[in-house]
Amino acid sequence: MNRFDIIVIGGGTAGLVTAAGAAALGLEVALVEREALGGDCLWTGCVPSKALIASAKLAHQMRHAERLGLTGSAPAHLFRTVMERMRKVRAQVAEHDDPERFRRLGIEVLFGEAEVRAQGSVLLDGKSLQSRRIVVATGSSPAIPGIPGLADAGYLTHLDAFDQDSLPSRLAILGAGPIGLEFAQVYSRLGAKVTLFEMLPRVLPRQDADVASVLMEALSEENISVHTGVTVDRIERCVDGTKMVRATDGTGESTSIEVDEVFVATGRRPNGGGLGLDRLGVELENGAVKVDSTLRSSVPGIWAAGDVAGGPQFTHVADYQAKLVLRNAVFPFASRTDYRAVPSVTYTDPEVAQVGLTEEEASRDYGNIRVYRYDFADLDRALVDGNTHGFVKIVTRKHGKIVGAHVVASGAGELIMLLALAMKKRMPLASLSRLVYPYPTMAEGIKRAADGYYRAKLAGTSGNLLRKVVRWLA
Repeated sequence: MNRFDIIVIGGGTAGLVTAAGAAALGLEVALVEREALGGDCLWTGCVPSKALIASAKLAHQMRHAERLGLTGSAPAHLFRTVMERMRKVRAQVAEHDDPERFRRLGIEVLFGEAEVRAQGSVLLDGKSLQSRRIVVATGSSPAIPGIPGLADAGYLTHLDAFDQDSLPSRLAILGAGPIGLEFAQVYSRLGAKVTLFEMLPRVLPRQDADVASVLMEALSEENISVHTGVTVDRIERCVDGTKMVRATDGTGESTSIEVDEVFVATGRRPNGGGLGLDRLGVELENGAVKVDSTLRSSVPGIWAAGDVAGGPQFTHVADYQAKLVLRNAVFPFASRTDYRAVPSVTYTDPEVAQVGLTEEEASRDYGNIRVYRYDFADLDRALVDGNTHGFVKIVTRKHGKIVGAHVVASGAGELIMLLALAMKKRMPLASLSRLVYPYPTMAEGIKRAADGYYRAKLAGTSGNLLRKVVRWLA
């Protein structure tokens, strides 16, 4: 059969969720994938990177066990065995995305290069597939900067890093965003000397400035060299096979560092090109399919979800978009995207989690804001665990409406969900303060920050009046 109710192009998170949801609704579904189901998250992103982070974190804890009164020792490991463990875990997770599992759901799973030839028509290896609904979910790829000498010298990205079995002794990482920082800590904790280069003035440039400050301190403690506000001018391949990275800072001062390998982590570019969409009039912008708030493209019958839709590039956002695009493709009542309470996590140590606006963004958008912060250095659970790096920071409007929140801590990715839920349900900060939290937990840091709302009230004019009333009643 060549006619379907819906054709999904791309077998990553967005594509798989869309296809499975459509099959559950009883639709005839074709899922087209170029390589292997699972996409970037399974093969070259979330799953393998977090497996390496777990190994690197344990190695770091073993090396610094004296912090908890034990004898620290350098872990005896081979980089190869760490990588083998990562691949075994990845293979386990890959069972969830086995093509046969989706075929059992009634989905026609096809492999090959897809091309959208006409409205409602997809060509796959000479075979024409027909549908009134086409969902593009082709993800994104590493954005490689045009640095002179980079291509000739050779480099790694997260696409091929997980295929390596030997650890470079000296590594330069270009880009200090989430991917760059996660890999920097992994490589450093497993024994490499790591140097980070970032063109913007601070690491995690899209995060809150206070967050970046804590991460810089953590990187410094681990002897990771960080150069911010620099431009990498050239990369040269040396006679002995090493590579020379030459950079210049804002004052014109030059830096040259010899390394064994260069890792590029300078962002990702959506994979909207090469499908023939532009010939149909589908608008593209920097490789992304331009979509409206319902995730529909400029051509009726064609939708996009995941990284290729040009929104936040997270697996959980791809999942959210897939469910929304399915509703809009099938049902007559439109649902619209809402990213206001979408959390993001950078899996460094400490972790960094954010939802909503930064302090700077909130100040720009609303002017009159309030900021409530609590440092984990004073929290009982953080003290007993020896994890005192970080803080909770909650940004509100004048009367306590939460517009942004940040957590820097061990397990920040779990803690941020309470704040994301509060934002989604429009709970005022006072409501978080009134919750009963178990003791001792890291979640108490959220309560301590939220308590600042009442402390501020008591310090003001209304607080003076309240104290007079209490004294009178007493």
